[in-house]
Amino acid sequence: MKRLMKILLLLTCLFILGGMVAAGAVFYGFWHFGKGLPDYDQLARYEPPVMTRVHAADGSLIAEYARQRRLFVPIDAIPKQVKQAFLAAEDQNFYEHIGIDFKGIARAFVTNLKNLGQGRRLVGASTVTQQVAKNMLLTNVVSYERKAKEAILAIRIERSLTKDRILELYLNEIYLGQRAYGVAAAALYYFDKSLNDLTIAEAAYIGALPKAPNNYNPFRFPERALERRNWVISRMLEEKFITPEQAEAASKSPLNVKRGGDAEVVKAEWFVEEVRRQLYDLYGVEGLYDGGLSVRTTMQ
Repeated sequence: MKRLMKILLLLTCLFILGGMVAAGAVFYGFWHFGKGLPDYDQLARYEPPVMTRVHAADGSLIAEYARQRRLFVPIDAIPKQVKQAFLAAEDQNFYEHIGIDFKGIARAFVTNLKNLGQGRRLVGASTVTQQVAKNMLLTNVVSYERKAKEAILAIRIERSLTKDRILELYLNEIYLGQRAYGVAAAALYYFDKSLNDLTIAEAAYIGALPKAPNNYNPFRFPERALERRNWVISRMLEEKFITPEQAEAASKSPLNVKRGGDAEVVKAEWFVEEVRRQLYDLYGVEGLYDGGLSVRTTMQ
């Protein structure tokens, strides 16, 4: 009995010692990688560059000027099904985690063990907040150091900003292929629609793009794009964002992509160029290409 008690005591001591070492390692990691991180408070006042759009007298679009094709949409104006498509595909526990999703990490670990045995692509467990930290404050360099900094920043961002503000930044900043940044620009480019006019299937397709927009380009790889879109629809169903009937109807619908987003000016190049010059003189290069101006001209 005494021998058993000694063994239990030894195991308890080893467990406590192991916990202290692990806690020390975590504390050291936060101290080491947390030094000199970018100012995450800037996200609270961040205003993304938005393209300038020029319209004819009747309101039709005749030109766009931008370094990045983007239309900023406040979170309250983004349709629920668009937000749900992204959360189902990218971060199902977004409104529950602290910036790092420990459940998602455990789930990804199990999935990757299976994928390794089947020779399939490994999956990640980055949250929406981690992606905001990477895309807006860090670089895309793949390294353990960057992942550590990304995790620390994500926790700090969650303590500084509301969940809705974080999601708003993500949905307006994320690159979705073809020079389209943010969900509004993607809706215009791929479907020539506003966000409010997107169907469940169309919202699911846009939600499928963050991981690898070029790999799911519907004009080059329609079958691959359709498969990925249907996976997002299945995830929306799993999360009970849509009904089985809605999921079935959306999965059976074609992609229905319609290349849009680029204004076409016919026999009016001189007019549009003169507008561009005047805007440049009035607002400078930053205002012209990043200022999100909406210009109504006299062109009939």
